[in-house]
Formats: sequence, structure tokens, C-alpha cells
Amino acid sequence: MRPMMRGKLITGTVVATFAVGGNTAAAFQQPPIASFKASVDLVRVAAVVRDHKGRFVQDLNARDFEILDNGQSRAIADFRRDIAGVSVAVLFDISGSMEGHMPNAREAATHVLSWLDASRDEAAIFTFDTELQEVTPFTIGLKSLPESIASLVPFGATSLHDAIAETARRAGDRDGRRRGVVVLTDGADTASRMTPSEVSAIASEIDVPVYIVGIVPSIDNPSQETAVDPARSALGGTLADLAAWTGGHTFVASTPAQRSMAARQIVDELRHQYLIAFESSGRPGWHPLVVRARNKDLVVRARSGYVAGQSSPTSF
Repeated sequence: MRPMMRGKLITGTVVATFAVGGNTAAAFQQPPIASFKASVDLVRVAAVVRDHKGRFVQDLNARDFEILDNGQSRAIADFRRDIAGVSVAVLFDISGSMEGHMPNAREAATHVLSWLDASRDEAAIFTFDTELQEVTPFTIGLKSLPESIASLVPFGATSLHDAIAETARRAGDRDGRRRGVVVLTDGADTASRMTPSEVSAIASEIDVPVYIVGIVPSIDNPSQETAVDPARSALGGTLADLAAWTGGHTFVASTPAQRSMAARQIVDELRHQYLIAFESSGRPGWHPLVVRARNKDLVVRARSGYVAGQSSPTSF
């Protein structure tokens, strides 16, 4: 398999407003309104494919995919499925609202690390309240959490959206790997400058799927019959859209089994990504993007857009 082609990308300040999640036709009906500086000559997209039974499909090639850029078909310039390894940024919410939830968050993170291949996969550990802290840099073979995580005492306000955006940027620097951000949170945000839609635009632009793992009791789990008010859950709505727009997903994990299952599904998805590249049209602005399989029985999950513009580029 030939190496991935290199294109050009520079990111700037993104100010976007949109309310649409997932890789669906809604992206064409409700395009975001954005103001930004960016340049994308070659667009890289990570895609996960499942069959009608939810099983991963691993034997596809470039001609099995279709790319629609703002409704226009684009030729695939490069295609890869033999990537060196997985790169996961694990992001802990340590704000005051997580008091009493940290043991469950640590358990979920430990499950994520346990599914990584010690010989080739890497992980980094981050924490946040109103500021993002790097606890452990990206390290190959990281299989356990640092001791400092066990002694953390949740406190203060929450800048959830800001922390996700910055962590996605850092994960985006891990070239040659299947990249992702795993956020362990109760979903509350009290202090961010950025909105979920702005974060979605940033993460989508650099092609880093965001996985939200909701660490909440069953009474606050909107998928459980015991939930008091599912409609008011912070883990639904715009936060779920944030994950879906980037090609990720939201899990609400109230039990040990749910936390284990979410961790395994996240790592499995990252490991089964196809990497697809195509040339941008060059038209400045937000481009709604649909990646689909020519076999209509297959379901593709990928980011739902990218930003193109005019400015001095850097390497992708």
C-alpha cells in the first residue's frame, strides 16, 4: 500500500453556528454559518463501516466509497487501511460536578487503556476544570493511569467545550495513526468560551473523532427507565451532536458493564478506521461532507464537514 499523500492545512479561529449531528443529509439542509481562516488542499477523512448487523467491514477498497463535498462528487486521491496504530487522548473532567464520580471515570479510562496494543498504540492523559492539564504525554504502551489520577479531588467550574477543542488539536498532531479523543464527564459545562458547535468545527476540521463517555448514575442516564428527566440530560442535544459531527459517538455509562462495553467499542472503532483523502474544491467556507459506501446495506460513520479557505498553508 503506498504512503498517504500529504496536503496542506492551516487552522485559525473558528466561529460557527450549526445544529446538526452525524453524517446525514441534514448537513446539506442546515449548513453552518462560519467565519474562519483555513486552507485545505487535500482533505483526510477517517471512516468506520458496519454492516446491517453492526459488524465492522474490513475488506473494502477505494472504489467501494463515494465522497460528496457540498453535494458534489469528489475523486478519492488516496486510501489506506493499514495504519501503524491507535492514538488516544483520554480527557478527565475533574470539575466540582464530578465529585463522587471519579472512581467510575478511572475505571472507564483503565478499560480504554486495557484494549490498546502495547507494542504499537499510544495514549495520553489530560485533565481539566477551567484549564487543561497534560498529566501524561502520548506514550506507546501506556497500560495504567498515573498515580496522581487516584488522588485528584474534583473542584471548581467546568470548561468542557474548551478542553475538548484543545485536546482534539493536540491529538491531531499524531500523524500516521488512527486518532481519537475520549472524554470522561458528566456533561456539565459552566465556564467555556466556546460552544459545542465551535468545538465540532475544530475537531471536524482536523479529523479527530470525539467520544463522550457520560459518567453518571442510573438516575441521570437518559437511556435508563429509572432516569428522572431524560430530556434534561446534559449528555444529549448539542453535546451528542458535537460527538456525532466529528465522526465520534456518545455513550452514557452508569454501570461497570456499560463502561467496559463503551471502552471496547471506542478502541474497536478507531482500529477499524479507513483513511480516505480527496482534493478540496478550494471554495472558501464550510463544506458539508458525506462519505458513503456504494453498497447501500453498509453504514459509514465519518466527520460531516471540513473548512477550506485562503491563507498560508502548513503541512497536513
